[in-house]
Amino acid sequence: MQRNKDYHYEAESVNDLADVACQAIDEISEELREIGLKIHDHPELGYEERFAHELLVNYLKNKGFKVTSSAYGLETAFVAEFQSKAGEGRVVAFNSEYDALPEIGHACGHNLIAISGVAAAVGLKAVLEKFEIEGTVKLFGTPAEENGFGKIDLIEAGAYKDVDACLMLHPKQYFGKPSHASGAPWEGINALDAIVSAYNSIGLLRQQNLPTNRIHGIITNGGAAPNVIPDYTSGKFYVRGRTVEDLKALCPRVQKCFEAAAEATGAKLKLKWIREVYDVKINPPMATRYETYNSQKFGTKFPSKEQQSSISFGTTDQGNVTYVVPGIHPIYNIFESPAKVRNHTREFAAQARTIFAHDKTIEASKSVTLVGLDILIDDKFYKEVKKSFDGV
Repeated sequence: MQRNKDYHYEAESVNDLADVACQAIDEISEELREIGLKIHDHPELGYEERFAHELLVNYLKNKGFKVTSSAYGLETAFVAEFQSKAGEGRVVAFNSEYDALPEIGHACGHNLIAISGVAAAVGLKAVLEKFEIEGTVKLFGTPAEENGFGKIDLIEAGAYKDVDACLMLHPKQYFGKPSHASGAPWEGINALDAIVSAYNSIGLLRQQNLPTNRIHGIITNGGAAPNVIPDYTSGKFYVRGRTVEDLKALCPRVQKCFEAAAEATGAKLKLKWIREVYDVKINPPMATRYETYNSQKFGTKFPSKEQQSSISFGTTDQGNVTYVVPGIHPIYNIFESPAKVRNHTREFAAQARTIFAHDKTIEASKSVTLVGLDILIDDKFYKEVKKSFDGV
């Protein structure tokens, strides 16, 4: 197949390429449904996703990808790669997640995210094979999104250094010291009082906070016995902002809640900030192209840009990826009708197992695949993507 000098395919040819990609995804839909159900019914916590890792690795090997299991020093990470015979060209990557939440399983739909990445990679591979277009597709298996930093680990290991763009999807619904407590309580310093005081102060801080910010946490150790004043307590807290700037402004205010509680109770504070998970740096040309494909092919109606920017969808380490390569992280709906169901609930976990959720995942996967295809074949579009990412 001939291409013109600026590496931009004519409309009729582009339609042919898109049809091949979508057909390839349709042909494996039932297989992906089975994989998604197996992952859903076998939930695994972050960095422990051995069942899902093996399942996906074996499937991708059978589909003709070059697969590296336990990639980049992470036991449950992988990278699957296919390069066209015509040459490496640009490199488009997709991410699959497959970790679950404690007790409530796949209440964030990572069983669907897992198969969406596979679908997109297979769809793009089919085009590269049939038309011998220059280009490379990679699929990263990224562990521990919920309670870890899998993609940050991969970034630090250099996984994305040769990637030109990275895309992934996400399902959603739019709309002291010890003392005896009774014998000599005055001799103790109550570490539980300290952490409860900090917890309550954070609750008050929420009132004077941006509506898109989030602060939440749990007390992981509240003491050993009710008749012993706790000399040690601990907690785990998440501080979230819609942007990195919002987060950096909020963190010192949260820290002061803990420092004030320690001073008020006489307890000693040991506070450790773990890692920053960035906001998703949405690439406008890629996002617009995704919305165009998704609305034209499947009739999806998207909220306005203003509405989208006013909603907090939680955090994801895909945000960190979008700070090193151009990327998007589209949200797609898996509910047949409006429902007051949020991620991280048992109801959402149940919905993530339905055929409707699967079908919507396949639709969204086709749209994100076509954006990836445009990255490979359309020089003008990619220049816009890169210009937007570089802030030129």
